[in-house]
Amino acid sequence: MATKAVEVTAPMAIRTKRRRIPPELSIFLVLIGIALVYEALGWIFIGQSFLMNTQRLTIMILQVSVIGIIAVGVTQVIITGGIDLSSGSVVGMTAMIAASFAQSSTWPRSLYPALTDLPFVIPIGVGLLIGLAAGFINGELIARTKIPPFIATLGMMVSARGVAKWYTKGQPVSGLTDQFTFIGMGIWPVVVFLVVAFIFHVALRYTRYGKFTYAIGANVQAARVSGINVESHLIKVYAIAGLLAGLAGVVTAARAQTAQAGMGVMYELDAIAATVIGGTSLTGGVGRITGTVIGTIILGVMTSGFTFLRVDAYYQEIVKGVIIVAAVVIDVYRQKKRAKH
Repeated sequence: MATKAVEVTAPMAIRTKRRRIPPELSIFLVLIGIALVYEALGWIFIGQSFLMNTQRLTIMILQVSVIGIIAVGVTQVIITGGIDLSSGSVVGMTAMIAASFAQSSTWPRSLYPALTDLPFVIPIGVGLLIGLAAGFINGELIARTKIPPFIATLGMMVSARGVAKWYTKGQPVSGLTDQFTFIGMGIWPVVVFLVVAFIFHVALRYTRYGKFTYAIGANVQAARVSGINVESHLIKVYAIAGLLAGLAGVVTAARAQTAQAGMGVMYELDAIAATVIGGTSLTGGVGRITGTVIGTIILGVMTSGFTFLRVDAYYQEIVKGVIIVAAVVIDVYRQKKRAKH
């Protein structure tokens, strides 16, 4: 009998150990593998190193930082079992509106001549409020009217892009103050991304907000029975996603030192791709910010690697689409395997 107990207990201990291995480790290994493949291909076809070029890697990290900020919000939405297709358009809208309050008095074609040379906190605050309002509307539509998140955020995607074009009749907003553009210079976009990721990593893992978010995604009916105000929490989650999209719009405008209505096009798909690659399940209830950070870097490494190997942009989009589908297929396989156990 004692021997039997040992036989039963040992596999259980092994399974427990396996479960304790962070799921991000496998994603991180994929990142290393992709980087090494590009390194090898670089020496074979280009005669150059991919990893040893610090300038290329710096540009890559700066480019994905904005996507990463959006992806942090999108991760929380997807954990609840929802989706947000509006984030790219919200980036364009907030970039245009925030930039219009960040123009210098020396610029001859200021949108609001009486509101030039404002302290940088004002255009940043305006951008954040606009993003928050867009996310709040998404949440209200989904929570109160019960329409699918896909439809609600699709409507916001179209509307926000329309507002971005209407705001200046398609004209760009330029002549931004140095105070405002400073937050888009150097390493600051990366700092913003990492700070945002850290804040929401802590929020999801160690606060009631995180517990409610996972509970809703895992089983919305069980969450409601346990006393969670599902509608109120969903509004919070979508409002935060909008807020972060607004922040991404502000950083984008500051980095480009101008704002155009076409900014942020397809950013929502890149953010969703980074989130799914990072291990967040589209069925809800599963996902971590650390995985999303790694997924964002993987996306950046792939894009930079394609450019490094001089792969045509059209092929890049095809491969990116294949990777998104593959990540979802792997997630479905994982869910089925988990259900069996």
